[in-house]
Amino acid sequence: MGFLESLKVFSSYLGLFHTCCAVLSMIFGALVVLNAKGTSLHRKLGYAYVIAMVFMNLSGFGIYNFGSFSLFHAFALISLVTVLLGVIPAIRRSKDWYKKHFYFMSWSVVGLYCAFWSEVGVRFFDMQYFWWVVMLATMLTGLIGMLVIKKKAKSLFVN
Repeated sequence: MGFLESLKVFSSYLGLFHTCCAVLSMIFGALVVLNAKGTSLHRKLGYAYVIAMVFMNLSGFGIYNFGSFSLFHAFALISLVTVLLGVIPAIRRSKDWYKKHFYFMSWSVVGLYCAFWSEVGVRFFDMQYFWWVVMLATMLTGLIGMLVIKKKAKSLFVN
């Protein structure tokens, strides 16, 4: 772990595990978004995404880069809830399950990519630039995500 600590990338095995789960989540999330919905592959990739996200969020609760509970922990909690609110309707198949599943899971992926910018900011930018870089990148990611979600929803949910 000494070599990784010297690079200022990971300070613990928990941080390394968290990052590995995040990378897997990003890969699985992208694959789910880019592939056909409702297929066996979609379900397998979706469950892999959910598992990676749950482990990523839970491991994030054990990382205290700012000394105590921080805004990052609050966002991890929101992310965990979003993932669960996305997968539960798909399992239960309740009324309007597909819309709930689509929106919560889509925003989960967008949130994951927004969180990526926070990680990049923390690791590679001085704090005087951190907030500007993270804010602009997150806003742009959220805007693009919103446009993609709206376009896809329009084609899926014709009223």
